[in-house]
Order: sequence, then C-alpha cells, then structure tokens
Amino acid sequence: MTESPFTDLERRGLALAGVDTAAPDAVVSGLVGVPGAAAASGPRHLARSAIDGGPLARIQLASGDDAARAAAAATAAFAAWRSVPAPVRGRLVQRIAERARDEADAIAALITLEVGKIPAEARGEVQEWLDVCDLAVGLSRQLHGLTIASERPDHRMMEQWHPLGPVACITAFNFPCAVWAWNAMIALVAGDAVVWKPSEKAPLTALACHGIAVAAMRDVGAPDGLLALVVGDADAGRALAKDRRFPLVSATGSVAMGRAVGATVAQRLGRTLLELGGNNALIVQPSADLELAAKAIVFAAVGTCGQRCTSLRRLLVHEDVAAELVARLRRAYGTLPIGDPRAPGILVGPLIDEPAANAMAHALAAARAQGGEVLAGGGRLTAGLPPGAYVAPALVRVAADAPVVMEETFAPILYVSTFRELDDAIAANNAVPQGLSSAIFTNDLREAERFLSATGSDCGIANVNIGTSGAEIGGAFGGEKDTGGGRESGSDAWKQYMRRVTNTVNYGRELPLAQGIRFDAD
Repeated sequence: MTESPFTDLERRGLALAGVDTAAPDAVVSGLVGVPGAAAASGPRHLARSAIDGGPLARIQLASGDDAARAAAAATAAFAAWRSVPAPVRGRLVQRIAERARDEADAIAALITLEVGKIPAEARGEVQEWLDVCDLAVGLSRQLHGLTIASERPDHRMMEQWHPLGPVACITAFNFPCAVWAWNAMIALVAGDAVVWKPSEKAPLTALACHGIAVAAMRDVGAPDGLLALVVGDADAGRALAKDRRFPLVSATGSVAMGRAVGATVAQRLGRTLLELGGNNALIVQPSADLELAAKAIVFAAVGTCGQRCTSLRRLLVHEDVAAELVARLRRAYGTLPIGDPRAPGILVGPLIDEPAANAMAHALAAARAQGGEVLAGGGRLTAGLPPGAYVAPALVRVAADAPVVMEETFAPILYVSTFRELDDAIAANNAVPQGLSSAIFTNDLREAERFLSATGSDCGIANVNIGTSGAEIGGAFGGEKDTGGGRESGSDAWKQYMRRVTNTVNYGRELPLAQGIRFDAD
C-alpha cells in the first residue's frame, strides 16, 4: 500500500476543498454555491503546491458565463437577506466562526501546503477569520446612523444605513482566507450577498473556506446563493467587474489589476474598494531602540517570504546609527532558517512560483545596475530543498530615489538608504507612488508625532515602534495613492457595504421650508 504524501491535517484540508486524495484524476468544480447551476464551464486548471510544485487537484475553472450565473443567484438571495434583521444576520457569521474554529488547524495546514506559509503564519491567518467574525457579530447590533438637528420646527432628521446589494470580492493568493473574510463577514451582517473570485494560485483554500461558510448557511436557513464562489481566470474577474448587479467590487492585488477593475466599474458608476500595491518604508532615528527595531525589520521584510502587501520594502536609517543597524541585520539575514515551511524551526518558506523568483532576480539586477550593493542574500536556494521557488531574502544598499526602489517587487528584498534630517526621511517615505503602510522607530515624542501628523507619512497605516506588517482587524486597513484608497475590516469600514439614507420627518402641522424660504401667496 502506497503511503499518502499528505499529513492527516492536509488531507482534512483537501477534503474540505472537495478534493479526494484517493482519486487524483477527479475534477473539482470552480463554481460553487449557485443553486441549480451545473459544474463550471471554463478550462481545466492544475492546482499546485508552492512548497514543491507538486499537483494538488484538478479544477474546472468558472467562465464569464458562470460568473453571471453567480451574480443572478446573489441578486435573488440579496432580495431575501436584506429584510432579515441585522442581529439575526449576525447569527450566521457566529455559526461560520463556530464551524471555522473546529477546522482551523486543517485550514491552516492547507494554506501552508498551497501557498507555502509557515504554520504559525497560516494559523494566524485563520485566526484573522475568527477575529473578524467576532467583530462582525458585534457590528450586527451596532450599525448606527445619526440623529441630526433640523433648522425647521417640529422636524427630525436622521440617517439610516441599509444593505447595499451583492458584492463581488476578488482576492489575491497571499492571504487566501483572511482578505475574503474581511469583506464577506462584514458584508453578511450588512445585509449583502457575496460572490468571491479567489486567485487561481490559491483556489483550494478558497474552496475549503467557502464550503465551511455554506455549511453554516444551511445550519441557520440562510438563502441559497448568498455566498457563491467563482474560481476562474481573468475573464471571470472581468465579468464580475462589468456586471451592474454588483454595486460594489472589492479587489485586492496588483496596481495594474486594480486600475483595470477600477476603470471597468467606474464606467458603470459602481463603487470599488481597492487594496493594491504597497511599497512600505520604515524610518530609524538615532534615539531608536535598535534591538527592537532590528526584530521588527526582519519580521516585516522576510515574513511570508516578502509576499505581504504590508511587507517592508524600504529601510531609511539615520546615518549616525546606520552602520550598527545594518551589521545587526546582516547577522540576522545570515542565520535565517529557510526551507520547507512544514519543517520545524523554518521561518521563511518559498515564493509562490517561478515567475515570482524571476521578478526578484530582475529587481536585484536592476538595483545593481543603478549603483546598488547586495549586502546579504539574494540568491536561489536549492540544496536539500524541495523543488519550489526558494530564495535567500536580500538586503540591498541603494539610493532612496533609485528607480528600482519606486517599484514594488513582491519578494523579500529590503532596500536600505541613509538620511540626515527627519524631513528628508519623511519625504523619501512619501516619494513612491504607493501609500499603504509605514513606520518610524524613535523614542522622541516630537519625532513620533511629526511622523503621524498631516505633514508626516502619507500612508493609510503609520506606526511607531512596530513594523509595517501585522495589522489588527479592529482598525480600518488600506492605503492611499496607487494603493487604491480602500478600507477593509475594522473601524467604520462597514459603511462601504451599505447605502446611506437621510430622512426628514415632519411631525408638525405646518410646512416650513429650509433656508427660511417662503413659498406662499402672502
């Protein structure tokens, strides 16, 4: 009897995705949650593991026509769901969390198997799903409007927030569970239906998470079609963006993808919630705790093999402490445990695929051509490793305004530059097209407040004495400029999934007009 190549948890995760490991030639449909719809009608796709490139499942991708079927089902489900009281809608999300908690370890194992995250990060991503469920359940009793003073006697003004409609959610491979959860769990309590198009590079995690959510829907009697999954290629994504039945399209990915989605949705005057590229910087002042800074820098730069939108890309170090800090970083980079993420003690797994490794090599060559010096790492690693895209995270000294620094490379490259004045460092922080996350390390209150002020960092996230990554779900997540301007998860991000209505109620016997206008014969 041949031994299974998968662990028990991996097999459980694959089973949640509908994959029968005993039948490797079976095909999984990429269209799920659409009542009455046949299997997906697009081309076949072979899902592979980032760890070794090995095949995981055969998937029949969804087509543009399949995306339209999902839109129709979501529209019908929304017509019923919007009338359900918000606290009752919260019970669905609560049930999703209960089911997800029971399968959390299996989902985490599947994330590691599929995209190569180390288990701690994969389990942390599943925890984000659980945490945002808690947030959403609380919000289901807190979707507040306002009472507004009226200038007219015997009149009352107020705001209400009503469900918006079906939401299209397009996500990237690097957070195959959490980003959907940020959107879908909040949208559900807001009264919306959700159609999810995940990345083709991480379809199995999507299938597993979606399956858990659909099972919870059945538990509470939610309408069919409320959550639908469209595992398709770019044609399916374009179909969702063009479809007028989606008043909101939430898209996470590259700036190029976001521009295309934004332009398509804008043509039909729909809304977009865009979470795009990040080219994040961290400033280190002379007063900083360098030990604390070094730890934060390494995690932010190499965590998830540099494949977070909040990964640290640019390090701006005051020239008085640059030599000491760079020496600390070179030592740390020289001892990073890199390899199969399932192996004990590994901190850095693989890049998602060969094109990602090629992009890293191209960026390093460009940095050298522009006067940069590779201080540590940067090469491909193969000895004793599975046949995946394993690389040594790179530390590169280069000018802060070098052209290569202006671009985001989705890989573990940290560009290091020096400065003399804080204003120059803030200007360099703000000089790139992207505006997602930023940080400063300082023990000077004035420097910290300067960085956080209106004339400081221009990013959507600005941190003091922590790194650029690792955002909590309680705060709104997103950025400015080429990052797209969207906000997801906490704070008042829920408002994007609802529509605002201003009401004026006249409870008197007269009809006074606003602005003191009189319109009568006298």
